Amino acid sequence: MSMDGFAVPDHVRPVRDAVHTFLTERVEPAEPVLHEGSEASAALLAELQDEARAQGLWALGHPTELGGGGLPFLDYVYVNEVQGRSEFGQIALGTFTLQDSLMLHQYANDEQRDRWLLPLVRGEISPSFAMTEPDVASSDPTQLQTRAVLDGDEWVISGRKWFTTNANKAAYTTVMVRTEPDAPDHSAFSMILVPTDTPGYRIVRETPVLGIRGGHCEVAYDDVRVPASNLLGPRGHGFLIAQQRLGPGRIFHCMRWLGQAQRAFDLLCNRLNARTAFGEPLAKKQLMQQHVFESYAEIQAARLLTLAAAHKIDAGDQARVEIGAIKVVGARMLHNVIDRAIQAYGAAGLTDDTPLSFMYRAARFGRIYDGPDEVHVHTVARRILKEYRDGTGWEFGLR
Repeated sequence: MSMDGFAVPDHVRPVRDAVHTFLTERVEPAEPVLHEGSEASAALLAELQDEARAQGLWALGHPTELGGGGLPFLDYVYVNEVQGRSEFGQIALGTFTLQDSLMLHQYANDEQRDRWLLPLVRGEISPSFAMTEPDVASSDPTQLQTRAVLDGDEWVISGRKWFTTNANKAAYTTVMVRTEPDAPDHSAFSMILVPTDTPGYRIVRETPVLGIRGGHCEVAYDDVRVPASNLLGPRGHGFLIAQQRLGPGRIFHCMRWLGQAQRAFDLLCNRLNARTAFGEPLAKKQLMQQHVFESYAEIQAARLLTLAAAHKIDAGDQARVEIGAIKVVGARMLHNVIDRAIQAYGAAGLTDDTPLSFMYRAARFGRIYDGPDEVHVHTVARRILKEYRDGTGWEFGLR
């Protein structure tokens, strides 16, 4: 792929610029109120969503047949890069539900589409997703214990999940459950849609993550009964569905991390030019200049790796090595850039006077969710070494 392939395409630039303006002029200034989680926060968020709809910026990555903007995958990747400047960007622009809507679009039956999918894209309901469990190492998901047993025309679900995203606000949860107890491998698991108002669906607690209340909940399933028709896709296909959900999702995460890194980089460079110490701007200090250099190099490297992976996916390749690599590299990059920006701000960087404190804590999530770094390092290295054992090797310019 030529270097031109890494530039923002001309036909994407107008919508990308519009999203950037919306983020910097409307969403970012609203963050202090949005973080409160109050009635005023909800009203302001609804106002931002209405503005996004009015400006034609709503649900840009969702398919047009579902009422979305219909941006092709690779075009949306470039837009996602600026949308990620704020953790509220996805919600304000109606794309927070994209992974779930694409999953339902591919696997939902007619009843599920009417009840969940279309309202999801319209922003009328929120989804949640439950996979990991408190009592097993979920980096090895074949250990998951939550089970579902078919009793007549109902599934009976028993178990406990945690880090269930958005459970306290969602209309339903997509739950990974063990439905085939005799299957020895990944085919033992299925996905079932569970309305959150179903008897037996019990939120045990919301779990703050590094002090951030972001809707991550521990949920008990006390013999929850749902119709057999709530099965998503075929029985035993839970892992296949999860991987198809997570693959593009990891690209989206990495692009949003680039938006966060760009914002931290802006704060870093502006601080160095504006702040004076020992008779001259911090920008003239060599150690501060090194912060700028290292941040630039890491952001640019992560961006090119991410775009290369996105191009492979767009061409129909699963890009498993590339996705695993950028998940690790991107999360490390984001942490490092924000850390340097905090260092440049000194004590102020530790307070809520800048967005850096929240960004720093949220960045640490990235090394764990959607698979911890160690798993991705292991699988990437294993796949590459297999190529050499098979006599193929790995040529970077051709793979």
